[in-house]
Amino acid sequence: MDLAIYDMDRTVTRRATFTPFLLHCATRRAPWRLVFLPLVILSMLAYTAKLITRGRLKEINHALLLGRSIGPADLKPLVDSFAERQVATNIRPGARTAIARDKAEGRRIVMATASYRFYAAAIAERLGFDDVIGTGSMLGLDQALLARIDGENCYGEAKLRMVADWVEKSGLTGRHGHVRFYSDHASDAPVFRWSDEPVAVNPHGPLRELATRSGWTIEDWG
Repeated sequence: MDLAIYDMDRTVTRRATFTPFLLHCATRRAPWRLVFLPLVILSMLAYTAKLITRGRLKEINHALLLGRSIGPADLKPLVDSFAERQVATNIRPGARTAIARDKAEGRRIVMATASYRFYAAAIAERLGFDDVIGTGSMLGLDQALLARIDGENCYGEAKLRMVADWVEKSGLTGRHGHVRFYSDHASDAPVFRWSDEPVAVNPHGPLRELATRSGWTIEDWG
């Protein structure tokens, strides 16, 4: 089976989703958590200064704006309402066209994103994706979601490892066909190089330069 693998933030979506998701949750569930916004900004500055990793940045902001633990009954309506908003307002027109084209070609449509899988899956489901690879979250008692990453942050080289792991667990090792991969960011260079058909979507400067030098397709999805 041929595959079409899509990054999510700023590839399928126009804008990033992680901080907007946390703000969406805080506003609807516990507005008092917005008092932590200065700490959120400080954590972003710490990441920029390379004092913490991207994964740790996610865990800190998750704890500040969503809480260290949230039960599935409280989480689901937040995820669903956020996913509905993203699908209604934050999807690139070209992404919808590409998804329809890949489905018409009989490809298995996969999202591979650094965003948390638990909410990316809700967006992907509404867009017709078959599978989702994303950053996992630890679960506590009664399946409560914890502000801790389970495994690796699905970014850079880790994304390629997680894609390869998904291929193996899906029984596709040595069996899948042509792989088309879409992303907007040079951090996905490992997956671009692994794929058969790399497509740079609305690329930022470094990716545009890499794609031009490598002869990869460049597309504007609006």
